[in-house]
Amino acid sequence: MNLAEKILAAHAGKNEVVPGEFISASVDMVLSNDITAPIAIKEFYRLGVSRVFDPSKIVMVADHFVPNKDILSAEQAKQMREFCHEQGIKFYDVGEMGIEHVLLPEQGLVLPGDVVIGADSHTCTYGAIGAFATGMGSTDIAVAMATGDIWMKVPPTIKFIYNGDLGKWVGGKDLILYTIGDIGVDGALYAAMEFTGDAIEALSMDGRFTMANMAIEAGGKAGLFHVDNKTQLYIKSRAKRSYLVYEPDVDAAYDRVIEYDVTSIEPQVSLPHSPANAKSVSEVGDVKIDQAVIGSCTNGRVEDLRLAAQVLKKHRVHSGVRCIIIPGSQQVYLEALAEGLIEIFIKAGAAFSTPTCGPCLGGHMGVLAEGERCISTTNRNFVGRMGSTKSEVYLANPAVAAASAVAGRIIDPEEVMH
Repeated sequence: MNLAEKILAAHAGKNEVVPGEFISASVDMVLSNDITAPIAIKEFYRLGVSRVFDPSKIVMVADHFVPNKDILSAEQAKQMREFCHEQGIKFYDVGEMGIEHVLLPEQGLVLPGDVVIGADSHTCTYGAIGAFATGMGSTDIAVAMATGDIWMKVPPTIKFIYNGDLGKWVGGKDLILYTIGDIGVDGALYAAMEFTGDAIEALSMDGRFTMANMAIEAGGKAGLFHVDNKTQLYIKSRAKRSYLVYEPDVDAAYDRVIEYDVTSIEPQVSLPHSPANAKSVSEVGDVKIDQAVIGSCTNGRVEDLRLAAQVLKKHRVHSGVRCIIIPGSQQVYLEALAEGLIEIFIKAGAAFSTPTCGPCLGGHMGVLAEGERCISTTNRNFVGRMGSTKSEVYLANPAVAAASAVAGRIIDPEEVMH
């Protein structure tokens, strides 16, 4: 069995599972946020149960519209707060919260070998630490909160092997955009994506989180990485419970194996209106921008902010550009503060925010008007994703976004640094 099958078999109490098989699996963590939790809470009460199966295995995070932007978002947060208080569930609120998919690994709430489900499509982020993590609808979340179990079809696994050394300014975001550009937004539909190879071993944990996060943008059910020394170092200081590391069998079967030589890959930019519309930054042409957003569950970790600071240091944001930088959690905020990154951003003319999903989903803190263009380190650039249906979103890594904020148009970071 491969990695996904090993984890699912263990949680289904079976010796083995095969793709296409329907299983009932126990879950280690159930997650929801301020958009999806209210629906899950309503459905939970409709089931006629009074208590959740295990409060320590459920987390709710207010992150999409926080601090609350209007009465409706305030009501949603209040509903979560009250439910969590009643059930004894951990609720991450303003002041200690963060973007859910940055927060949970950082707090040691998700661990290798776990089955994690979340009422958010980017729950697949936790595959970076060797967990089987996937997004589900709020009704599935309600049932999991009540029973501790979920049912699903075992996905086939596609193995992605990345060979070679990454060039300057090229990281996890570029690898995943390049991959989605190659296979398409449905290239891994309902499949587990297993990422491996020399370039992956060289990738930092933050880079791996970025890749796993965007598995869903290729239609993936999950995106998984093997647990290595880097993972163990990341986990050891955070884990508050025991965990199991699973390894694929040497003769594991895969639906497909796709190999890439990453040596010549440039920083990638996904043009509107699809993550699959990826091009090398040198091929983008003269695209003027109105806004740059650096943050989100994809690229809101401290390494991402360091990259942006490296570019923005000794530079000013272009007078025609709004540059908005959002840390992924309070912890990331503190690290950015201690390292002097926030000072660099403010002096460069950028805005620095409390942690929030905010502009990524066109929520608040940077919604686009008609005809505006934004370069963003977020994960989606569908029509109307960040505001007006007549606006455009270009996806890129933090260095490209920061460089473009300085130049006023989409540009290779190397051009700004010289």
